[in-house]
Amino acid sequence: MRTGAAPIAIEGRHDYIIVGAGSAGCVLANRLTADPRTPVLLLEAGGSDAHPYVRAPAAFLKTLANPRFNWCYTTEPVPEAENRAMFFPRGKVLGGSSSINGHLYVRGQARDFDTWAQLGNRGWSYDDVLPYFRRLEDRSSGADAYRGAGGPLHVSDIHERHPICEAFIAGAESIGIPRNPDYNGASQEGVFYYQRTIRNGHRDSAATAFLHPAMGRANLRIETGARVLRLNTAGRHVTGVTWRQGRETRFARAGREVLLAAGAVNSPHLLQVSGIGPAAHLNAIGVEVVNDLPGVGESFQDHYATRVAHRVTQPVTLNERARGPRLWWEIADWLMTGRGLIAFSPAHVGLFLRSRPGLEEPDLQFVFTPASYDEGGATGRLERLPGMTLGVWQMRPESRGYVRARSPDPAEPPAIQPNYLATHTDRRAAIDGLRLARRLLATEALVPFRGEERVPGRECESDDSLLS
Repeated sequence: MRTGAAPIAIEGRHDYIIVGAGSAGCVLANRLTADPRTPVLLLEAGGSDAHPYVRAPAAFLKTLANPRFNWCYTTEPVPEAENRAMFFPRGKVLGGSSSINGHLYVRGQARDFDTWAQLGNRGWSYDDVLPYFRRLEDRSSGADAYRGAGGPLHVSDIHERHPICEAFIAGAESIGIPRNPDYNGASQEGVFYYQRTIRNGHRDSAATAFLHPAMGRANLRIETGARVLRLNTAGRHVTGVTWRQGRETRFARAGREVLLAAGAVNSPHLLQVSGIGPAAHLNAIGVEVVNDLPGVGESFQDHYATRVAHRVTQPVTLNERARGPRLWWEIADWLMTGRGLIAFSPAHVGLFLRSRPGLEEPDLQFVFTPASYDEGGATGRLERLPGMTLGVWQMRPESRGYVRARSPDPAEPPAIQPNYLATHTDRRAAIDGLRLARRLLATEALVPFRGEERVPGRECESDDSLLS
């Protein structure tokens, strides 16, 4: 950073400045520059997505705690989660979190879109958005009334059939859960193999699907390593942005609009340090108020994930395949053929289920992985001994929290408080989800593989102990 130096104005005219090259920013850059008369500047704090940790599907575990690709945020201590501070990864790379996630392709539930429309948001019913879902995807198994083919984002099916995954599905069916051939189709409920955004053994992110095809356009300028410091304003209007890039501070004006697409954490944080947000909070941290908008950073919500993990009595899990000479063989196989362990996300099987009778739609999502993790999975390190994990989370949490700037310094991470489990409904759903996960892992079909329960542990039987 050039201490004390005036910001440098970058050359050229830009009708639009997009802050953040994540899922939204990549699509915006593609669509806006489709008109060659529209110049666009895209700013991304992270770097290129041309790295094996980003491109190799299984290597996403290497990005989870890696500041090169990840903001590596931590929440505030959460009162209803024993005041634990939670690791909170966010993508910092072209493609944003779509470049570091687990590749699972899951549409929103139809009921959610219909509810938005019923609340007055015309054009947002499931029937309204379905044509856009079909248009954006290129499903490997082809199109039908619900699915699309030929779109920019490749969606593939898992063809490998792992013995533990097959046993898990058989066990789910044995307790009355139907197998669902396409959870992104007519119905979401049931047990299934996940669909993935993987093309020919490589990650297909918002960057590869939308941004890369537009990179050759003369009217698109992409700046990586560009940490936006503030939104520049004139009165109550945002006119441009100032950012830090290497040792320089730069700024640019937007001819038409600044489009803020920095994500659920960085967008409200940037607004607040730019003077846009709740006046009482901005005054308290020493930020001059430009526009008193009380809702900025409020009503933050997130899904609280819990899990049940078991030892496995046979050496057939991903834990063994992902270490030693076997791992090097898998890497070579991926480099030569685009197949094998490295071409897969560890999460194989999923379920959408109802936590209790009487619900109209599923309220719980599950992810079964023929693997287990050290330290709760935050580091992405697999355990040395064979293991399997079933994660579960509530789909519509009631709990609300906030994202708040701590100071005027844009480089200081914001306070993130998701307030997990703050309502009785959320606590009940977490408990019911864990008990249902235990039932799914206790089926007869898993007897040949099932070892001791490690997490939460059989000593945890009461509701309170399950949430601890």
